[in-house]
Amino acid sequence: MGVAEEFAEFKDGYNIGKDKISSISYRYKRITGQLNWDFRSLSNDTANSLYVGSYGRDTAAKGVSDLDVAYVLPPGLYAQYNAYVSNGQSALLQAVRNSIKKTYSTSEVAGDGQVVVINFNDGITFEVLPVFNNQAGTWTYPNANNGGSWQTCNPRAEIDAIHTRNLATNRNLKHLCRMMRVWRDHNDAPISGALIDTLAYQFIETWGYRDKSFLYHDYMARDFLKYLADQDKSKTYWRMPGSGSYVWKKGNFQSKALTDYNIAVAACGLQKEEEGHLRRAKWRSVFGPTFPT
Repeated sequence: MGVAEEFAEFKDGYNIGKDKISSISYRYKRITGQLNWDFRSLSNDTANSLYVGSYGRDTAAKGVSDLDVAYVLPPGLYAQYNAYVSNGQSALLQAVRNSIKKTYSTSEVAGDGQVVVINFNDGITFEVLPVFNNQAGTWTYPNANNGGSWQTCNPRAEIDAIHTRNLATNRNLKHLCRMMRVWRDHNDAPISGALIDTLAYQFIETWGYRDKSFLYHDYMARDFLKYLADQDKSKTYWRMPGSGSYVWKKGNFQSKALTDYNIAVAACGLQKEEEGHLRRAKWRSVFGPTFPT
């Protein structure tokens, strides 16, 4: 098995499985259907909602446990909850929570500042963000913290930016985002999925082999680990592609990236067929057991 076959098999390992996708879709539709019925008297289980976060950007990998969903509320409700004397944002979150509880009465459903969180007993968590459409294409959403306020976000711009660059790079951007989530989870590296996506988006724009196939995925992993390691350790935030929203640093991911960059350099130097076993062992030390043996 050569490098291209190894990374193609790795891709099959880090992509989310069909059963998990089906389970996520089933819950998404039940939640959406209940919200549409309660807030719009509409019998439809897909309208007015959208996957956001890593699953919406299509950069999530196998093992994903947090699903972010935005639900677009009727515009008239904004005036109703904005008119509250005290924290209409909290009241809005409770109204969304009470709706979802009708469908998932035995699951833990709670308001959490900006979202309604549904914890399922298989370890999956849905976070539902109620939003209102703005003319500029952004969303307004409630923030119940510190007495209540309205905030704006633009996940659709983030989804579009990742999608456009992914197509321009022979779909390598999303492959990179997913494999680096495997790296993060295996190494407990303190870096969010949003920051992985942000830095991968920046890196691949000028990476020399961005239009190549799986044969170059070892180089892609190696060079991106170097890119991570070279990030300024004093920097505290980056800006998300598309929306420009702040993506905050969680900790020092650079040191672990440098360690694994050096292992990746050694792995990339083992190109011969008879070196395959040693090469794959090195990549497994970087990515863990998801990488093929």
